[in-house]
Amino acid sequence: MTHRAGFVNIVGKPNAGKSTLMNLLVGEKLAIITPKAQTTRHRILGIVNGEDYQFVFSDTPGVLEPAYKLQENMLQQVNEALTDADVLIWLIDISELNEASEADFAKRLKSTGKPVIIALNKIDLAHQQKLEQAVEICAHILPGAEILPVSALHESGIDFLQRKLISLLPEGPPYYDKDQLTDRPERFFVAEIIREKILMNYSREVPYSVEVVVTEFREAQEPLLIRAEIHVVRESQKAILIGHRGQALKKTGTEARKDIEAFLDRKVYLELFVKVSKDWRDSETQLKRFGYR
Repeated sequence: MTHRAGFVNIVGKPNAGKSTLMNLLVGEKLAIITPKAQTTRHRILGIVNGEDYQFVFSDTPGVLEPAYKLQENMLQQVNEALTDADVLIWLIDISELNEASEADFAKRLKSTGKPVIIALNKIDLAHQQKLEQAVEICAHILPGAEILPVSALHESGIDFLQRKLISLLPEGPPYYDKDQLTDRPERFFVAEIIREKILMNYSREVPYSVEVVVTEFREAQEPLLIRAEIHVVRESQKAILIGHRGQALKKTGTEARKDIEAFLDRKVYLELFVKVSKDWRDSETQLKRFGYR
């Protein structure tokens, strides 16, 4: 029996729905999802196995013009994803498609020489004429690419996308054990769940100034003891995160704990601490300490 295996990297602009698609393809919530742009900061691998194939999916940060070193790092992860992919999924929000703004990225994708599937997402929000126009634009800016309409939110077109991906995978043995789901440890996902709640509960610049670090993870203890630090840029942001009499931080902690318990399938005791790490987003030393390459 021929076995196929390969890296399928999902790229596109912020808020195109990359994390939603990744979670849907993997069948597990690995990437956090919020309505805010720039939610994803790290490449996360999700591994899907069949008897004769292995997908190694990769969610990536959104493509943007970097304003500080953190975003430069995020853009570098996108560049790496273009280089090391066997197949690329270019996910486009059909309502945001603009030929002029997409043309440069289309050239970059073409220059990789990799098979590209253009997944036109959120088709549930578009009428037929809009869909036809989007297909024409995509065919013009990236000739030869497969163009598939999908709705990641409503799981439309996903089965066909998966079948097409299998046909594009190169022949070869699996890269990971067949029972492995991801390349990230549990502590990483705990930190991401906490950051997701911060993105949902706070507005303006605060969520984008936050980094979460798990400092203790006592697996042998019941309930599982988890301590995490929330790093912000300014004292004023620390005050906002904590809130009046600690109520805002308590709400975030309660919501995070419930999701962490569901993710780990065990009881959790969660403690959160807020610290000021001035200008961490522009500090090579701090970014390295926080796990950014």
